[in-house]
Amino acid sequence: MTGETATHSMAGASQQTSRRAALLNYFSLFSSFGTLLCCAVPSVLVLLGMGTAVASLLSAAPWLVSLSRHKIWTFSIAGGLIAASFAMTYLIAPRLQAGASCEADDPTTCGEVSKVSRFVLWCSALIWCGGFFVAYLLGPILERMDK
Repeated sequence: MTGETATHSMAGASQQTSRRAALLNYFSLFSSFGTLLCCAVPSVLVLLGMGTAVASLLSAAPWLVSLSRHKIWTFSIAGGLIAASFAMTYLIAPRLQAGASCEADDPTTCGEVSKVSRFVLWCSALIWCGGFFVAYLLGPILERMDK
C-alpha cells in the first residue's frame, strides 16, 4: 500500500466517522425533542395554568398520549442515544481522526462540522435534562413544598 493510498483511506475513514457522529447527534436531538414534547411541555403548561392549551395540543397531536404512557422507554432511548453520541463525539471520533486530514480545498470543514455537531449534542442533552426534571423531579419537589 503506497503512502498516498493509506492517507486517502484514513481520510475516508475519518469522513465516515464524522458522518456517523453527526447522524447520531441529530438522532439524539430529535429524540430529546420527543421527550420534551411528550412529557415536559404539557407538565409546564399545566403548572402555569394553561390546561386548555394542553387539551388542544393533545387533540391536535394524539400520538403524544402514547409517548407519555411510555415515558420510561422514551427517556431511556433518548438518554441512550445522547450517551452514545457523547461517546462517539468525545471518545471514538477524536481517536480515529488523530492521523487523518481534511479535504485539501477546505481544511476548516472538519473544525466547523465538529463545532456544529458538539453544539447540537449539548443542546439535545440540555433539552433531555429539562424534560427529565419536569417529568420526574418537579412533581415530588412541589408535593414536598405543599406539606
